[in-house]
Amino acid sequence: MTQAKKSKTKKAKESKAANKTTTKDQVAELHAQIDQEKDKFLRLFAEFENYKKRTSKERLELYKTANQEVISALIPVMDDFDRAMIEISKSENEELVKGVLLIQNKLTETLKNQGLTKSEVNKGDLFDAEIHEAITQIPAPEESLKGAVIDVIESGYALGDKIIRYPKVVVGN
Repeated sequence: MTQAKKSKTKKAKESKAANKTTTKDQVAELHAQIDQEKDKFLRLFAEFENYKKRTSKERLELYKTANQEVISALIPVMDDFDRAMIEISKSENEELVKGVLLIQNKLTETLKNQGLTKSEVNKGDLFDAEIHEAITQIPAPEESLKGAVIDVIESGYALGDKIIRYPKVVVGN
């Protein structure tokens, strides 16, 4: 074999070895790129799932409180009905009492179907600043009524889980 042939053969072998090395490097680089793209995809997918959950929750919350302004505007009407029933019940006209009571019950049921609930506060309940609004304090008629609700001025209401009006109470001290 001539020197030139040996040199060509040697160069060809070196070239093949170099090609194998670069091919391995290229494959490793491509695998790294694939892993990087998979990671990007998974992060994007997780972000989209979180977005869907968040918007669904916001939509549900909006649906629950969509009528809040209208319902809040009707609460004073319910208070007026309560005061009217006290005065009308003093009347001897039973038909008038029945008619007004029927209308009051219909309004109450309609608002209850929309998610409005009345806060139950009774005389003698312990005052809690988280759920009551103290209008005033008066000397307690009994020792057991100190720090307790003596009178309920206005009822409180909640729409779903959210309190839209706190009950207004008089507290004994």
